[in-house]
Amino acid sequence: MKKYIEGFMRYRYLLKELVVKGIKLKYRRSYLGLVWTLLEPLLTTMVLAFVFGELLGNKNPFFPVYILCGRLIYSCFSTTSKVAMRSIRANQAMIKKVYVPKYLYPLSTIIYNFVLFLLSLIILAALAIVYKVPITWHIIEIIIPLVTLFVLCVAVGLILSTVCVFFRDLEYLWEVIVMLIMYCSAIFYYVDRMGAAKHVIKFNPLYCIVSNVRCVVMEGGSIFTSTSYGLSNLQMMLYSLGFSVIALVIGVVMFKKNQDKFILHI
Repeated sequence: MKKYIEGFMRYRYLLKELVVKGIKLKYRRSYLGLVWTLLEPLLTTMVLAFVFGELLGNKNPFFPVYILCGRLIYSCFSTTSKVAMRSIRANQAMIKKVYVPKYLYPLSTIIYNFVLFLLSLIILAALAIVYKVPITWHIIEIIIPLVTLFVLCVAVGLILSTVCVFFRDLEYLWEVIVMLIMYCSAIFYYVDRMGAAKHVIKFNPLYCIVSNVRCVVMEGGSIFTSTSYGLSNLQMMLYSLGFSVIALVIGVVMFKKNQDKFILHI
C-alpha cells in the first residue's frame, strides 16, 4: 500500500495538469465557457419543470429544486462515466510514447468533470433561494452523498475504461444503460407514485444519493434520522456508500490486472 501511495504522490502534479487541461479543452472555442456549466442544468430544469410540473398539474412549490437535485447528480454520473470509459483510447498516443500510470487518464477525466459538477451546485443554491426553500444546518451533511457520488464515479469509470479497451461496443451499450439508470433515479417523478416499481428503484445507488441530497436540501432533514418513502435515509446512505466502495475495489483490481494489456489493444 505504501508503494502505491508514494507512486500516486510522485505523479500528483501530472494529475493536476491533466485535470486543468481537461477543463480547458472542454470549453475550447466556446463563447460561454464555464458559464454553460451553470446555464445547461438550469435550462434543462426549466423544461422538465414545465412539462412534468405545469402540464401534468404538479402542485409542489419546490418541484424545480426537486428536479435540479436529481438532474445535477445524474448528469455528473453520466458524464464522468462516459469520458472515463473513453479515456484510455483517447490517450493512446501518449500511452504508446511515455510511461505514466495509466489510471491517471480515467481519474483525471473524472476529477475535472466532478469539479464542474461542484461549480454547477451554485445554480442549485440560487434556485433554492429563489423558491425560498427552508435551509437548516443539516445542509452540511450534503458532503456525505457528494463523497459517495465521487467514489461511485471513480469505481464505474475504472471498470468501464478497462472493459472498453477490449470490448469497444460497450460505448453504445452504455448509452442505453445510462438512460435506464436515469429513469430509475426518480429525477422528475415521485417514487411513492410508482407502485411496485418503487421497490426496484430503491436498489439503484444513484437514486439513494439523489434522495439523500434532497433530504438535506429540500426537506431540511438529517440523513441520520429522516425517512423517505418508507426507507430511512441512513439505510440509503449506507447502501450507496457500501455499493460504491465494493465497486471501487472491483474497479481497482480489474484495472490493475489488465493495464499492461492495454497497449496490445489500443
